[in-house]
Amino acid sequence: MNKIRLFVDHTLGEAQSVPLNKDQAHYIFSVMRKSVGETISIFDGNNGEWEASIEEISKKSGVLFCIKQTKPQIMPPDLWLFFCPLKKVRTDFIVEKATELGVARIIPVQTEHTNVDRIKLSRLSAHAIEAAEQCGGTYIPKIEELQKIKEVLENFPPNRRLLFCDEKLQASEVNLENLKKGKWAILVGPEGGFSEVERNHLKGLKFTFSISLGPRILRADTAAVTAISLWQNYLGDW
Repeated sequence: MNKIRLFVDHTLGEAQSVPLNKDQAHYIFSVMRKSVGETISIFDGNNGEWEASIEEISKKSGVLFCIKQTKPQIMPPDLWLFFCPLKKVRTDFIVEKATELGVARIIPVQTEHTNVDRIKLSRLSAHAIEAAEQCGGTYIPKIEELQKIKEVLENFPPNRRLLFCDEKLQASEVNLENLKKGKWAILVGPEGGFSEVERNHLKGLKFTFSISLGPRILRADTAAVTAISLWQNYLGDW
């Protein structure tokens, strides 16, 4: 098994040549000390994983050549994660773990108690790519710009259901085993929790299902990982 596994923004296929950018070439040549003729694993997020040989390499550029597919494309369940951005490291953690656990789309949202009012999309996308490279995934979840919770709920797709993680619930109002599989989203609140206005609005929507994440109040990043894991266990591809 190749120790190097790299995401490339280039369509992969049999006998396909793949150019490397400066950062990728530096990593392969200067950091990992690979040379022409050696092989690495690459994926593009759509066409599975491929074994590729190094045809050209320097500190600033390089070319790979697809030899054979080593893993088919594995798509995650149609699950979206809505979460409130936290401090930098903890937001990065949520994106990384959501990628590893199998989420199709990640949408940061702003609520009344959200302390962060901006995100750096390029940084979060880089963390998602790195997580997929490390965990053996072949899919990179789409990460969207920060959106207000009111607008999210007003424009929520009619064919999708929302699992609302309510920190004030002592016990879940629904049994996940009894829910139908399909298109879902998970909503995890901010560090300060949802406001009463937001909570009452969410509970009154026809497409929301309220669940408890246990008797202890979890940190927001822990709650996101816990909620995804529960959903995957009962409604996902685990």
